[in-house]
Amino acid sequence: MKIERVIVGRLLCNCYLLSYGEKVLIIDPGDNYEMIVEKIGKREVVGVIVTHRHFDHIEALSMIVDKYKVKVYDRSNLVNGWNVIDVFKFIVIYTPGHKEDAITIYFKDDKVMFCGDFIFRDSIGRWDLEGGNIQEMCRSILEIKKYDRDIIIYPGHGDKTTLGYEMDNNIYFRDDVKYF
Repeated sequence: MKIERVIVGRLLCNCYLLSYGEKVLIIDPGDNYEMIVEKIGKREVVGVIVTHRHFDHIEALSMIVDKYKVKVYDRSNLVNGWNVIDVFKFIVIYTPGHKEDAITIYFKDDKVMFCGDFIFRDSIGRWDLEGGNIQEMCRSILEIKKYDRDIIIYPGHGDKTTLGYEMDNNIYFRDDVKYF
C-alpha cells in the first residue's frame, strides 16, 4: 500500500491518500480541496474515512464527496474490528478520549495505524475539548498498548512515529502515570 501525506488547513492537518494501484482511500480530508484533488489525479477514489469529526479533519469533506460520489466512513458505520472498503481491508479500533467518535484505522498487513488526534509523537490529543474525556483516553491508551511495537503510527498532525517509540518515550504511555 502506498501512503501519501497531504498537509492541509490552518492547523496543518494530515490528510492521507492510501492507494493500491489506481484505487485511493482518503483519510481525513481536512481542507485545501484543490490540493487533495490534484494529488489524487486520475485515480479512482473508493471512499473517505474520518477519524473523528473536528472541523480541521473534515473541512473539505463535502466537496470531496460531491466530486467523487463516494461514501463517508466513520464510527457510525464502521465496526470495531475488521472492515473492508473495496480493496482496502483494515481493523477499526474505537479510541475515544480526544473525541467520543474517535477511531484508529489499523492496516495489519502493512503494520500501519492512522489515529487522527489520538496519538502524536511524544504526546496525545487534548481531552479538554468538546467530546473529550480523560478516562476514555486512558482506556484507549491501554487498548492500543496491546498491539505490536513496530507498528507505524500516522497521526492527524505532525510526523509519523511508532507504537514502540511512544511506549518508551511518551509520558502518557507510562504505567506509573495516573490521570484520574
